[in-house]
Amino acid sequence: MSDKPQSPDFSLDASQLYREDTVSDGRAGAIRCLYPILPDGSADPARPVQFQGQAQVMTPMGVLPIHFEIQAATLAEAVQQFGDAAQKGLEDTLNELRELQRQQASSIVVPGSGGMGGLGGMPGAGSGKIQLR
Repeated sequence: MSDKPQSPDFSLDASQLYREDTVSDGRAGAIRCLYPILPDGSADPARPVQFQGQAQVMTPMGVLPIHFEIQAATLAEAVQQFGDAAQKGLEDTLNELRELQRQQASSIVVPGSGGMGGLGGMPGAGSGKIQLR
């Protein structure tokens, strides 16, 4: 077993390349248009264009970014569907945040387990280990 940390794989998949354009009204948000291309840069007609919406909502904690898929065949359809897709994206994001809060509230920290107690159970001392639950 090697002590050397593994490096992430940064290679690109040549069969999944996209050219990206962003359109915005400068007010409500933006739409990322992902156009499939071949490795030589020419259009790949075998794959559909993908549309991804981006918006922001101001909360008491600051700006909350919202990212969501838009199921559309054309940019005109994506623009028309933006509002409904953004609303669903906001609801999905809020549901995820509620679930994370629920998980955090229900997690039990055992002294000396390397969690929040760390260093023999001394609160706030930390163990230097990152743990995902």
